[in-house]
Amino acid sequence: MKVSREQMGENRRRILDAAGRLFRDRGFEAVTVAEVMREAGLTHGGFYGHFRSKDDLIAAALAELVVASEPGPLALPAFAARYLSPAHRDDPASGCPVAALASDMIRQAPEARAAMTEGLRRQIARLTDGAAEPESARQAAIGSWAAMVGAMILARMSDDPALSDEVLAQTRAWIDRASPSTSAE
Repeated sequence: MKVSREQMGENRRRILDAAGRLFRDRGFEAVTVAEVMREAGLTHGGFYGHFRSKDDLIAAALAELVVASEPGPLALPAFAARYLSPAHRDDPASGCPVAALASDMIRQAPEARAAMTEGLRRQIARLTDGAAEPESARQAAIGSWAAMVGAMILARMSDDPALSDEVLAQTRAWIDRASPSTSAE
């Protein structure tokens, strides 16, 4: 049975969505192609009609997660408050792919690393956009983004709920004090 172009596009979208959730939840190595296809509600055999390999799927999923994010500037304190929340910490499958997958990137194919690098560039630009002093805003954006991702990793790592909450709260407070104001709200 021939599948329409529209259905092929929808199937690809379902595969990428499923892969993104599973990779963020369990990591690249712990997820099989068969699991991704099952999560997408498709048969394993259909995978190769969309992707050449698991590495190709990883790169495409990362491009969707980190490169195709919403455009436009972010107000740093408001973004930090959402990012450094217990709800985000407790739901890695729907959360930030950088905090969930960054430590695995050194072992990924160049295409996957390129997608994450492009996502990093875009995130820094979004956190810098609208600033009165772009140079100092870029420094604050890079430092704040590094602090947020690091705090999320540490908060998820901890088996002490009070310490985990403190890491998130103290990082939010530090960003609120350290970030220059921007015109983006």
